[in-house]
Amino acid sequence: MSAVVTGIGVLTPNAAGLSEYWSATLAGRSGIGTISSFDADGYPARLAGEVTGFDPAKRLPQRLLPQTDRMTRMALVASDWALADAALSAQDLPEYSAGVVTASSSGGFEFGQRELHRLWSRGPKYVSAYQSFAWFYAVNTGQISIRHDLRGPGSVLVADQAGGLDALGQARRQLRKGGRMVVTGGMEGSLCPWGWSAHLAGGRLSTRDDAGRAYLPFDEDANGWVAGEGGAILIVEDSEAAARRGAPRVYGTIAGYAATFDPRPGSGRPPGLRRAAEGALADAGVRPADIDVVFADAAGVAELDRAEAEAVTGLFGPRGVPVTAPKSATGRLSSGAGPVDVAAALLTLNTGRIPPTPNVSRPAPEHRLDLVLEPRTAPVRTALVLARGHGGFNSAVVVRAAAAPVQIPGPRVPAAPAR
Repeated sequence: MSAVVTGIGVLTPNAAGLSEYWSATLAGRSGIGTISSFDADGYPARLAGEVTGFDPAKRLPQRLLPQTDRMTRMALVASDWALADAALSAQDLPEYSAGVVTASSSGGFEFGQRELHRLWSRGPKYVSAYQSFAWFYAVNTGQISIRHDLRGPGSVLVADQAGGLDALGQARRQLRKGGRMVVTGGMEGSLCPWGWSAHLAGGRLSTRDDAGRAYLPFDEDANGWVAGEGGAILIVEDSEAAARRGAPRVYGTIAGYAATFDPRPGSGRPPGLRRAAEGALADAGVRPADIDVVFADAAGVAELDRAEAEAVTGLFGPRGVPVTAPKSATGRLSSGAGPVDVAAALLTLNTGRIPPTPNVSRPAPEHRLDLVLEPRTAPVRTALVLARGHGGFNSAVVVRAAAAPVQIPGPRVPAAPAR
């Protein structure tokens, strides 16, 4: 048994839909700009990767709108797209054999802020009853499960940026326990004053106002990252079950996964990212020489970029493997970032096109990385995806190509049945 990806739904600041995302990513088209969802003039950081043009009323039943936060609406739509891409529904599977595993860093911040404002400005009777769950980290898992009648195991991972890869690792674990299919990934949407204050508290947001120079991972001019919203939902199936039902496409295999935690500051011990990468490679049964491309965590903060570069060069050697960070066009999407990178890695495996790291023009030579600055054509069979979360979380996933490349679905935004 292996865990294969048979469906992908992507919603990011630079595109909505899988084909659209891939076109934007290969072109290096940026979705970063001045925040429009609230007045950010009084804040030191004013740029973000916002999902624009997203109208949930056109994609979801009206009854769901009052009870969901923006990030849940995006997660529901992306899961609709992913299941449609996989040509799969709960009715195709034995009851309790399909579950949901998502990752979240903040929960429904926008919903929570609105209801807290009502509490203090108007009184408790004006607070929505849906506040009891709409803010919660696990709400995406619950709402996706309800919408699609997925009654198998459900869980949520909370590990900031690393959590999205942890969700994929947990999904694979559920399949090994006998599950047939898991809807998994991560989606974030905390671009509101409350959420923005939390982002700023980390002290690592870029304060530049030039969208093309704000988020520059591994660049000599790196000055912090830009936060964003969005993410990706993936359908992960047992390979034998996918073959039996005649899945229309298999994008690739989740071949390896590992997670570590950094030692306490001042301990003198090295960060844990390299150990996570080594663990994922060992889990996949591959050597460093087998990895054709690395999708980097790409913090855009000088000391964090240095630590990641040391982990990569220590494992692969100086300029030993192409390294890319397409997230410099979207911003860092917290728990949504890892699944988006895995989606990009799978598309790379199927097209032989490595996407670029937009906006970076002067890679810092001390990092000694083969940083992909323009789309690159190369035979790619195995990719490594890295992620780090605030506070010391590290995760790594190895994805391997399927037996034959698949055709990337053309532009389409399928509508799931309104329920």
